Amino acid sequence: MKARTSRIILATLSAALVAAPVFATPWQQWRGSGGWGMGSAYQRMYDPAKVETVAGEVVGVDEVSMGKGPKKGIHLKLKTDQGTIPVHLGPSWYLERQDTRIATGDRVEVKGAKVEFGGKPAIIAAEVKKGDEVLILRDAAGVPAWAGWRRR
Repeated sequence: MKARTSRIILATLSAALVAAPVFATPWQQWRGSGGWGMGSAYQRMYDPAKVETVAGEVVGVDEVSMGKGPKKGIHLKLKTDQGTIPVHLGPSWYLERQDTRIATGDRVEVKGAKVEFGGKPAIIAAEVKKGDEVLILRDAAGVPAWAGWRRR
């Protein structure tokens, strides 16, 4: 009986020692920001000197892939008085964790830098206002909220 109990305890401890590194350090698999970090070409497109504010109705919300660059991101199609303009919000993995959702039919106000993608205008958003709520995506210098660690 004692030998059987010892074997069970030994087997349990062995399993725990094998499994512990797997469960204790899963974040080590999550390297980088998927192309959304400060040094990426996409982030360098944001120019605080080109910030403007537009308002309108959301006529589309899409998850898009930027090819070889950043991983999937969320884009809005915003219908304004001047026409429809694409609005780049940020990485899907970041926006999925926010409490407020933006959906087709919502009226929003977007503050962000006007850029060109493929010769067409777009906006990289710094903040989105929906009713009384504000989604902050970048600071005044254009540093993304998801950037985490920063250099001094």
